[in-house]
Amino acid sequence: MKRRSFVKLGLATGALSMVNPLKGTELLEHSFESKASGPIVLSTWIHGLEANRAAWDVLIHGGKALDAVEQGVKVTEADITNRSVGIGGRPDRDGHVTLDACIMDHEGKCGAVGFLEGIKHPISVARAVMEKTQHVMLVGDGAKKFALDYGFETSKTPLPEVKKDWKTWRRENKEVFKKPEINHENHDTIGLIAMDQFGDLSGACTTSGWAYKMHGRIGDSPIIGAGLFVDNEIGACTASGLGEAIIRIAGSHTVVELMRHGFSPLEACKEAVNRIIKKNKDLTNLQCCFLAMDKKGNIGAYSVYAGFNYALKTTDDDRMVDAPFDRNW
Repeated sequence: MKRRSFVKLGLATGALSMVNPLKGTELLEHSFESKASGPIVLSTWIHGLEANRAAWDVLIHGGKALDAVEQGVKVTEADITNRSVGIGGRPDRDGHVTLDACIMDHEGKCGAVGFLEGIKHPISVARAVMEKTQHVMLVGDGAKKFALDYGFETSKTPLPEVKKDWKTWRRENKEVFKKPEINHENHDTIGLIAMDQFGDLSGACTTSGWAYKMHGRIGDSPIIGAGLFVDNEIGACTASGLGEAIIRIAGSHTVVELMRHGFSPLEACKEAVNRIIKKNKDLTNLQCCFLAMDKKGNIGAYSVYAGFNYALKTTDDDRMVDAPFDRNW
């Protein structure tokens, strides 16, 4: 216990010595404690603002966190200007827009879809997998058949302008695979976690994945424990960034388990990032980010590089926050 307390004190001291890139104040500003048990909504990236507002509309009318997270990310899935989530997403190297999503509720129930094509709202299909089957994940043709059988709305992808960009990329890129740029739209998955008025947590994560990825690739977003994890006794976490690196440390589950052992959300996200840094010899263009909330309403985020921000929505707040990042690796 003495050693654990010492380690935690060291983490906290190190955190307080860093500067918040948003406000120029101490990193402690990135921790927030709610005055009530909820509601709180957090989501990744700038598109999270509109997603949060849709989720908030559910919560302020007495709705549950599960409904809120689904309705929130559906806004982003339907945004035809978004090139990394939903129907506006960029295709894989073969020209197919394949979608991944997962959802998890306060009872630990979860559902996911991967490599799903031609369906407008993969997050709703993921919820149906959770509620209507004995499975957790369906992929590919099986996921699409399931979605069609249950009458989910279809969509034609890629969009014409997106297809035009893909054709240009195909002409200019003969390589099978290229690493993404830091903070490129490839990383702009939306992960959304929420606490409702009952103090219950849920989360959702959805993406069209790495632009021009290999056909068949699935990242962290639909994988429970990687792109998303919820434990109603402890807290919730979602991730964004290079999915392969996040999968390798079971990132979101790692963050929640660290919170179980006494780490704050901020400390837990930082430790997960540090593990990624230690396990990857080449960090060039490798951005990974974590966003977490505990049962008390404390929140925290951390990333490998600068540039990750998240949307915060509470009774008193509706804004973007720049996450701290590691300056020393």
